[in-house]
Amino acid sequence: MMDSNMTLDKTMTDAAEEPQINDADMPPAIKPAVERDKLRARIEDFSFYYSNGFQAIKHVDMPILDRKVTAIIGPSGCGKSTLLRSLNRMHDLYPGNRYDGRVILEPEGENLIGPESDPVVVRLRVGMVFQKPNPFPKSIYENVAAGLRVRGIKKRSIIDEAVESALRRAAIWDEVKDKLHGSAYDLSGGQQQRLCIARGLAPNPEILLLDEPTSALDPIATAKVEDLVQELSETVTIVIVTHNMQQAARISHRTAFMYLGELIEFGETNQIFNNPKHPRTENYITGRYG
Repeated sequence: MMDSNMTLDKTMTDAAEEPQINDADMPPAIKPAVERDKLRARIEDFSFYYSNGFQAIKHVDMPILDRKVTAIIGPSGCGKSTLLRSLNRMHDLYPGNRYDGRVILEPEGENLIGPESDPVVVRLRVGMVFQKPNPFPKSIYENVAAGLRVRGIKKRSIIDEAVESALRRAAIWDEVKDKLHGSAYDLSGGQQQRLCIARGLAPNPEILLLDEPTSALDPIATAKVEDLVQELSETVTIVIVTHNMQQAARISHRTAFMYLGELIEFGETNQIFNNPKHPRTENYITGRYG
């Protein structure tokens, strides 16, 4: 499902405008340590190239922990959203884009970016919620049911049960249960974002990707989404891109810092924010990169 907010030009412009700091003598990026906790996916030597040959992601290795929240932070144009959208093959919607490396889904061992993987199926298994709420011009019910219908589910009782379950998991059922057949556009911005989360949850994905899901919301709606993310992490693996470092510190278990397409440092969130090991990470946390 294509996101209307997804623009190649903006990504390329952000990368071109990224402020350069004289840090040529910086040490190399720190490879992620071996994880003791169970993994849901492994990103291995992953690179991404736009159709014009521009390399937006450079040889990233990163574990994604099962039923935990992984936050990706970094300056604008550093490749955060590009990496996130690679995980569910959103870039396939534009011809000429190219992936290198592997994204292995555990425990199946399936390479999600391999030629044998169907991008449509990948997007159902790895759901995504975008920066601005983007409900379909349909009813609340049909928004949530959309992924189920793509999966070929036709029995009404099964769809009804899955829609209710997804809306409950997204903490919006009590607010919409009496108007399921009303327009999704009648909801507030915060409700629309939780509806989009419910839509992503309905096909029962293994991983849910969140691309700055609260940047367009007010503080109250933001708090609701953050509470929801923490609750959902008990049942689904979550990867979130955020510019809000306080948000990353509040809700994530692991944090990845990216800079100019490279993964500079990855580790436990408390360690990244309180005792970063790489000078570039420290520079970003303390405000030198922004």
